Amino acid sequence: MGRRRPVALTRRQDSSRPRVTVIGAGSWGTTFGKILADGGAHVTMWARRPELAAEIQEAKRNTEYLPGVNLPREMSATHHLSEALEGAEQVYLSIPSQAVRPNLKALRPLLLRTEAPVVSLMKGVEKRTGLRMSQVIEQELHCDPARIAVASGPNLALEIAREQPTAAVISSTDQDTADAVARRCRNRYFRTFVNTDVIGTEFGGVLKNLIAVAIGIVDGVGYGENTKASIITRGLVEMTDFAVAYGAQPGTLQGLAGLGDLIATCQSPLSRNNTAGRLLGQGYSFQDVVKQMQQTAEGLASVAPILQLAREVGVQMPIVEQVKMVLDGTMDPRDIAPHLTTDDDTPQGERTQHGQAGGGGALRRSLQRAFDQFRHGGRGPARDRS
Repeated sequence: MGRRRPVALTRRQDSSRPRVTVIGAGSWGTTFGKILADGGAHVTMWARRPELAAEIQEAKRNTEYLPGVNLPREMSATHHLSEALEGAEQVYLSIPSQAVRPNLKALRPLLLRTEAPVVSLMKGVEKRTGLRMSQVIEQELHCDPARIAVASGPNLALEIAREQPTAAVISSTDQDTADAVARRCRNRYFRTFVNTDVIGTEFGGVLKNLIAVAIGIVDGVGYGENTKASIITRGLVEMTDFAVAYGAQPGTLQGLAGLGDLIATCQSPLSRNNTAGRLLGQGYSFQDVVKQMQQTAEGLASVAPILQLAREVGVQMPIVEQVKMVLDGTMDPRDIAPHLTTDDDTPQGERTQHGQAGGGGALRRSLQRAFDQFRHGGRGPARDRS
């Protein structure tokens, strides 16, 4: 009981601040809690382990996941779900994708009493069903999809925790929900944009992980920048083809949730998926990689369900196919070269956007889009905000 008293004191002191809850106190969940606190909210973190909750609550640190980072005093923590959700105006979920459903079952009775938006910070698909995280949330919480939002973008947790400036996309089928969440999770170093293309935003966050594993593999093998640039560029086409086949807007994959996240995840040693791929490229088996990874690399679990979904709509994904072959041990990492895969030896036009060849290229348009957004003070032209 004595350990809960500081939470109550913090609540009285911060009564004027909007209250939000983050479920999951790993690196990204804790970082997002810091984003929200630095944006003016009082944040209650829920941690599965009592000792982690106590460290965040008492020391304002999370040394296991964010070493060297001091957390705001406006962040508190508990390992009691009911306490974490008390008075929450918005609820953010940061749980490994394969553990979402059982956690949502525990959350359901507590969230039935509120209309608070539920925001997914997760970038994966459920292995058994192939469902996106927002779909799992809708199923398990029995809530209106308009109440659900997702956050995605080039968001490496440790860089943001160190307050290095970046941007993200908040997406919901309901514009008002997207706007409300975007207003809450922005501050001087974290900028948010909005859209209503939940499918594209979520699949962008999932698919870039798979390309990042491929980049890690070729990096671990020792291949250079030409190989990696080729895979990143062709990977964006694969991502767009897949997402559009499931109803996404092509432009979403050329924005922060697609190209932006792809660049950050592929080129940074902080990326778990890049790290996992690099270990595979160095000759470690899939089982050894899983043992060595201290945190979840969502891309590893998403390969099989994404390929199954791709087959169902007839989308070719040679990069992801070769990643699976490496994971299965049926391809030597040194032989990975999905950017060389074509149907035959007939010269082909370079298809740089969904369904088209040439025409200026997706990359140039994506960079122009990013430039326009920042030139307009983070809001972007009107067409980018729908």
